[in-house]
Amino acid sequence: NISKLLLNNIIKSNLSNAVDWHGTTILCVRKNNTVVMAGDGQVSAGSSVVKSTAKKVRLLNNNILVGFAGSTADALTLLERLERKLEEYPGQLTRACVELAKSWRTDKYL
Repeated sequence: NISKLLLNNIIKSNLSNAVDWHGTTILCVRKNNTVVMAGDGQVSAGSSVVKSTAKKVRLLNNNILVGFAGSTADALTLLERLERKLEEYPGQLTRACVELAKSWRTDKYL
C-alpha cells in the first residue's frame, strides 16, 4: 500500500530524532492528489488512558477525511455537527465548515 509506505517513511525519517512525546495527535500528509491521515487510538484524561481503541480518523460522505485530537467529547460533537452541515450543504465542504464555525461561535453549550 503506497499510502502506508509513505506514512512509514515520513515517520522514520522525520520523527526518529524525537526525544520525548506526550499526548496524542493526528498526522496528515498531502502530496499531489494523495492524502494520508493517521492517528493513534488513545483517549486520555490527564495521565490515565481511558480508551486505547478510539477511531480518531473518520471518513464522511465517502470523500471527506476527518481527524481529531485533543478534547474528545468536543471533537465528536463538532464532527456530528459537521455531518449535519454537510447534509444541509451537499457537495460544499467549505461552506459547511464556515457555517459550522459561525454556529459554534454563537453556541453557549459547547
